Amino acid sequence: MIPVPSPTSDRLSDYLAADAVVDHEHPLIRARVDTLRPANDDAVERAEAAFRFVRDEIEHVIDAEDPRVTWRASDVLRERVGICYAKAHLLAALLRAQGIPAGFCYQELSALHGLNAVYLHGKWSRLDARGNRTGARAEFSLDVERLAWPVDAERGERDHPQIHPAPAPVVLDFLMTTEPGPGWYEKGLPKAL
Repeated sequence: MIPVPSPTSDRLSDYLAADAVVDHEHPLIRARVDTLRPANDDAVERAEAAFRFVRDEIEHVIDAEDPRVTWRASDVLRERVGICYAKAHLLAALLRAQGIPAGFCYQELSALHGLNAVYLHGKWSRLDARGNRTGARAEFSLDVERLAWPVDAERGERDHPQIHPAPAPVVLDFLMTTEPGPGWYEKGLPKAL
């Protein structure tokens, strides 16, 4: 059963905020938002364009075997690479820069997996811009969840339906203290929130 996403804050403004991680006021983020804007300026189409850009144009470090560690949204955009958490930071920034509330969700798979939730048409929907290589099959959908991987409860995996306005501290601590280098993502990825 797919959990119903639930925000941890009642204030939508918390899901529009800029900070050191989701730095959506950065000129690189603002410039990219301008290139993603569809002609009709529909919020759903803007959200889908941002999702597709992050999913398809930003490399996932594991797929690319990339030694760089990124965590700030503007750095992920500039470097064009990030682990799932970093890609979620960028997607949140691109959405928030357009006035679309976005938050952070997590799954406990073989390691903690990061994704987003977006608030459109009066409801929250989870989106996973991880990237569709190595067996992942994430798609943009506001009605039916189409995340990269389903949770397998029999293997001890679990879903966290909470939508956080800021990335989890365990994620930020990991990304900010990890040394770049080959296979850095194999050295201590968080397992749980």
